[in-house]
Amino acid sequence: METCFSISLFPPFYFFFLMGITLAQAQAAIQAAHQKCLDMGVKMNIAIVDAGANLTAFARMDGAWLGSLDISIKKAKTARFFDMPTGDLGQASQPGGPLFNIEVSNGGLITFPGGLPIKDGSGTVIGAIGVSGSTVEDDHAVALAGQQAIEGK
Repeated sequence: METCFSISLFPPFYFFFLMGITLAQAQAAIQAAHQKCLDMGVKMNIAIVDAGANLTAFARMDGAWLGSLDISIKKAKTARFFDMPTGDLGQASQPGGPLFNIEVSNGGLITFPGGLPIKDGSGTVIGAIGVSGSTVEDDHAVALAGQQAIEGK
């Protein structure tokens, strides 16, 4: 009897092995976001996930809120799970919206600004950044600095 394995058996697991962003890129994003925090005078938690939504790099600034640690990681994961800014997902998840209550899926999502996908030069999503520790406007601005450090904008 011949054994044949179909590649279709493996795609559900493939997602967890995607790398995308390198450690060097993740560290560059952290460094740029950290510098933006210093420029703004805010204390943040900054998380970078790879293409499989696995934590690749993390920084917690001295004095940053402990409760924001988990939020920053979930913002990064949410941005990668849906390949969109978390604030955009938040707009669609309001009562009466097409994605109402989506934040309770996937072990808990964050649907307010501060999470952004990170793309390579070809436009492929290679990871995401999540930032938390101040206002959502500040969180978004810091995340944008990290994203732009990789995307070169």
